[in-house]
Amino acid sequence: MVDDPPGAVEFCRRLQPRLLGALALHCGDADLAEELTQETLARVWDRWPRVTAMAAPEGYAFRVGFNLANSTFRRRAAERRARMRAVAAADPPGDALDRTDAIAVRAAVAGLPPRQRAAVVLRYFADLSVAETAAAMGCAQGTIKALTSQGLGTLRARGGLTEFQETRDGA
Repeated sequence: MVDDPPGAVEFCRRLQPRLLGALALHCGDADLAEELTQETLARVWDRWPRVTAMAAPEGYAFRVGFNLANSTFRRRAAERRARMRAVAAADPPGDALDRTDAIAVRAAVAGLPPRQRAAVVLRYFADLSVAETAAAMGCAQGTIKALTSQGLGTLRARGGLTEFQETRDGA
């Protein structure tokens, strides 16, 4: 069993109620505040030797907690926007895909291997360029081109899907 860093237990016990209260006020959600408080204290604990050497260790802990909260807010906002785009794409106005076609496309795309599926979705649903897709997937542009080509080939072979544009941005 690892020994507790000297002073860390007392620091965390003393800081926890104030940090929790501040995060609850900031977030407006007691459960989220509890989760962020625990994550903050875990990070303080892991970095205890550096934290104790700081001029304002409590300020550091509050900054970590508020940064975690802001990251959570940004992630939730991005997820909300993605859901809204997905809903808009699923129910296109006017002359867009027929529901039967949309269901067939979803089923066909779901049957692709994960990396091919990700490349096809990012390129054609999210409308990202090859470079943006490569950055999002953390791989080379050539890999994206290959994955996209393979994915579209599989889709065509399985269901005759021909409406994807392969020439955009060289893929």
